[in-house]
Amino acid sequence: MSDPEKLMEEIDRLGGRLAEAKAAIATRIIGQEEVVNLALAAMLSGGHALLMGLPGMGKTLLVDTLSKVMGLSESRIQFTPDLMPADILGSEVLETGADGARSFRFIEGPVFCQLLMADEINRASPRTQSALLQAMQEMEVTVAGVHHALPRPFHVLATQNPIEQEGTYPLPEAQLDRFLVRIDVDYPDRETERGILLATTGTEDAVAAQVFDAAMLMEAQQVVRRMPVGETVVEMILDLVRACRPEDADAPQVVRDHVAWGPGPRAAQALMLTVRARALLDGRLAPSPEDVAAMARPELSHRMALSFAARAEGIALDDVIAEVSARATRVEAAA
Repeated sequence: MSDPEKLMEEIDRLGGRLAEAKAAIATRIIGQEEVVNLALAAMLSGGHALLMGLPGMGKTLLVDTLSKVMGLSESRIQFTPDLMPADILGSEVLETGADGARSFRFIEGPVFCQLLMADEINRASPRTQSALLQAMQEMEVTVAGVHHALPRPFHVLATQNPIEQEGTYPLPEAQLDRFLVRIDVDYPDRETERGILLATTGTEDAVAAQVFDAAMLMEAQQVVRRMPVGETVVEMILDLVRACRPEDADAPQVVRDHVAWGPGPRAAQALMLTVRARALLDGRLAPSPEDVAAMARPELSHRMALSFAARAEGIALDDVIAEVSARATRVEAAA
């Protein structure tokens, strides 16, 4: 069997297992298919996700369900203003042995897991946020000058309340950029909410079956990276990301007028990975321009910012991204 045929077989087999995983998640998460798909796309791409939504929207349940279905060890940290870096990373304690000798022993913090839920991450101080930043980017922590590797795979699903901002510390751009995707968790429609009521107020809670384990997830991440990407999709990704930079010569007028700063190369890398993951979740062998358009807002909305004047005018960043995405789609279609 040739390498392309072997890859196609692996993609097909993985697509079937992912369908099982989504079915298992659906036993506890009613509706919210797009939220589930984005969270799975982030994990298949080896990245982290920022969940934006009001309290009571099922964000914690989603993370708990993902940990069970994907077979990952889970930790949860409730971020508060008095949370210190050692509360996340761990610390060294001085111990006295039976022979009277003293030595330091490192006690791991809750970050030593495979799926970390960082609840209301913007309530922690910048010092604590920066401690988590190294863990997210480097997959290791440094305590007392000693490096400690985190378990693999390692994913952070962080939550933020988009309304209540009193007593919060806005995430710096450097840390926002570490999140592969931003997932907006909105109110369910009436029929979905009816299903939630009937499914969650009975005498028994639904139990999600395990479909993956850590080794299988890491194998899936390698399959995603080997997925072929057509030249049309590559060019559309470049067109889209570069058009969102107000300094770029090809940026449309809406970006020049309303955007203060645009996405860097990491946004293009994120799009390259997540469009593959989205195609895989949809049971396809390669991504399409429609995947790029669908992933534009989750990938770009936290990697660019409106100017002060645009915010004063009530311009919505999502509308700017949608216009740029539609323009990139038209360019590729014409080509």
